[in-house]
Amino acid sequence: MNGKQLDVIRLADDAMSVVILDQTKLPNHEEYLTLSEEKPMWDAIKLLQVRGAPAIGVFAGYAMAVLAKQETDLSYEAFKEAFDRQADYLNTSRPTAVNLSWALKRMKKFVEDHPEDPKTLADRLVQEAKTIDEENLAMNRKIAEYGVTLLHDGDGILTHCNAGYLACLGYGTATAPMYMAQEKGMHIHVYSDETRPLLQGARLTSFELYKAGVPVTSICDNMASLVMKQGKVQCVMVGCDRIAANGDFANKIGTSGVAILAKYYGIPFYTLGPSSTIDFNTPTGADIHIEMRDPEEIGSMWYKEPMILKEIDKFNPSFDVTDHSLLSGIVTERGIVYPPFDVNLKKLFNR
Repeated sequence: MNGKQLDVIRLADDAMSVVILDQTKLPNHEEYLTLSEEKPMWDAIKLLQVRGAPAIGVFAGYAMAVLAKQETDLSYEAFKEAFDRQADYLNTSRPTAVNLSWALKRMKKFVEDHPEDPKTLADRLVQEAKTIDEENLAMNRKIAEYGVTLLHDGDGILTHCNAGYLACLGYGTATAPMYMAQEKGMHIHVYSDETRPLLQGARLTSFELYKAGVPVTSICDNMASLVMKQGKVQCVMVGCDRIAANGDFANKIGTSGVAILAKYYGIPFYTLGPSSTIDFNTPTGADIHIEMRDPEEIGSMWYKEPMILKEIDKFNPSFDVTDHSLLSGIVTERGIVYPPFDVNLKKLFNR
């Protein structure tokens, strides 16, 4: 990738803590948190200090490795009991992003499959967490390679929320083709929705694209229809936190509306994410649990004084579900999946 990329997640040299970029402080302050205890780790996920489904998965792997390093004086049975409890606790922080539970299950299974001295096991868990990180980086590059084939020189691309390297590491997911297009010398222009309620598109996507030298214009969420009507957008690319077996998917609130607009204007609409985001245990989008967040995120969080009276009820879901009928395709590290999704997603996994 060209341009500057910040260090988002890293394991301390002694593997006794995990260091993360506090994304709630961007774009004005680049501050890092050093975490070694389960409650601050839970808070980091819940408060979106670390965020984005793939990045949360990588963080979960490192977090569990760090916690394991602190329990090496226990018997294997006691170690496993403590490890499972801590993993289950971290899993309660954010229920929608499947990568969190996926990574935690993988780490738990590793412990179950290796009933050995906890000191040795803890060191092996560090390596397993590093493997999750490396696999994620490789997957994002493959997503970039597949996704860039959908773009053309001169394209305008609209994206919603943040699914770049800050959320996914490496090339990111939704932004991966944009970075790859830049490397190939293609001329593109990105329109980044501000994305309520936490403004990840404004604070993070436009920030990281600008840092990388990708031309970007930040727009308010309710401007998407206009830029589409004006012919400035030839493709929409967004991330995903969970993809149901039929192709319905959850992403940051507002994505469904963007998809409806794209359908109306005849603009291809893609979601991009690693295959670990596909959840065959979730039949349809109706089965995806939608996380509700603090109402004051839309009432007063971004203002010197509240913009909505505290006495007024506020509705603040973090995600919505986009119906598979609005999707042109799903881009994964295994390839691009086209309709019918309920059939072709299974083919992707030889199911």
